[in-house]
Amino acid sequence: MLGVNHSAVPEFVLIGFSTFPQLQLMFFLLFLLMYLFTLLGNLLIMATIWSERSLHTPMYFFLCALSISEILYTFAIIPRTLADLLSTHHTIVLVACASQMFFSFTFGFTHSFLLTIMGYDRYVAICHPLRYNVLMSPQGCACLVVWSWAGGSIMGMVVTTAIFNLTFCGPNEIHHFSCHVPPLLKLACGNDVPVVAKGVGLMCITALLGCCLLILLSYAFVVATILKIPSAEGRYKAFSTCASHLTVVIVHYGFASVIYLKPKGPQSLEGDTLMGITYTVLTPFLSPIIFSLRNKELKNAMNKTFLSKLSPDKL
Repeated sequence: MLGVNHSAVPEFVLIGFSTFPQLQLMFFLLFLLMYLFTLLGNLLIMATIWSERSLHTPMYFFLCALSISEILYTFAIIPRTLADLLSTHHTIVLVACASQMFFSFTFGFTHSFLLTIMGYDRYVAICHPLRYNVLMSPQGCACLVVWSWAGGSIMGMVVTTAIFNLTFCGPNEIHHFSCHVPPLLKLACGNDVPVVAKGVGLMCITALLGCCLLILLSYAFVVATILKIPSAEGRYKAFSTCASHLTVVIVHYGFASVIYLKPKGPQSLEGDTLMGITYTVLTPFLSPIIFSLRNKELKNAMNKTFLSKLSPDKL
């Protein structure tokens, strides 16, 4: 799949949780519960959107695509992490490491691109409601989702190819619980390592900041339009359609900024591991909770679709 370089190191050892030997069982149980909740929450959102015809709108179509990307992103990292927490054998071969990096970057950036599209959807819905059906047609929405997945795949391919075309001369211990770029760069040797590090870092930061700025621009227009609505009830109703998306954006880019924009300097293994947990485990865990609780229309549809079946006497 990828042009993995033939390095002197045939495999790596993931030592992210080695500094927490007494807590590994607790981490396993915690991550397992959070992972299962993430899967269940996203599947519940997708099933609700699929079964409730009132939710067959562009906003919920994008939310369904977002749930798929989140499920695949966590699947690329967390099952391997859970296995490592129960095992004393933490090695991962070069090809498996490259595959994990490719899929995590692909689904991670797809997630960012979809959040950007959802911001554009809210901009069109509130600022140009009369043109909404034209601008957000089914064909147009499908194209936006396809382009998001294509963009994520390109990001994953470029980053993974750049990293694994480097030569890894040893040692082979990755100071992380997954195949993350910064600890892998520390294991690479050769004159082109600084160039690759700057290039990959610049591309990732540019993509994330570009998405973030487009979302901020969309919401700047949204807020300006909402403030022109004369009634307080109208303003609240308009903003309530954006609240869940805006909250997820803040959580997503807040934790992403910790990972990609942290100042350079000596970092402890414990600190790197804990920061990685926030973005890999915590953010996907919070996302379905936020959408389920902050989106009144989705919450009511869930109650109607599933809770009513569990308690038919309350209908």
